[in-house]
Amino acid sequence: MIILSHAALNASLNATSAGFLGLGFFFIRRKNILAHKFSMLAATCASLTFLVSYVIYHLRVGFVHFPGRGWSRPAYFALLLSHTTLAVVIVPLVAVTLTRALRGRFDRHKQIARWTLPLWAYVSVTGVLVYFMLYHWFS
Repeated sequence: MIILSHAALNASLNATSAGFLGLGFFFIRRKNILAHKFSMLAATCASLTFLVSYVIYHLRVGFVHFPGRGWSRPAYFALLLSHTTLAVVIVPLVAVTLTRALRGRFDRHKQIARWTLPLWAYVSVTGVLVYFMLYHWFS
């Protein structure tokens, strides 16, 4: 049995979300609406679970300091800054995109989804990168 640390669980949830986002894109390009819908709802569930888990983790642990030195330090903080900024932006974008789809407003859904998908994917993937840089880069 594999037992993940709380931080590893959060990274796994981000990776899961990224995977479902990729599947959702794959399915919509092939006009498989039902599979696209399932994939995007699964990505949403993974991201919501991540968000709850992340808040609980940081309420318990607090701030985690980056142990790196040299060139890795500014690289880490640049990645973290872009990740955090877009993570704040993506929450309302996902809410609007999902609401438009569930209400059947597919013309408006498609307009915003063009922005939401790549930004959401970036946040999910960089979340995993931040985890690896923070917890495994110097192990």
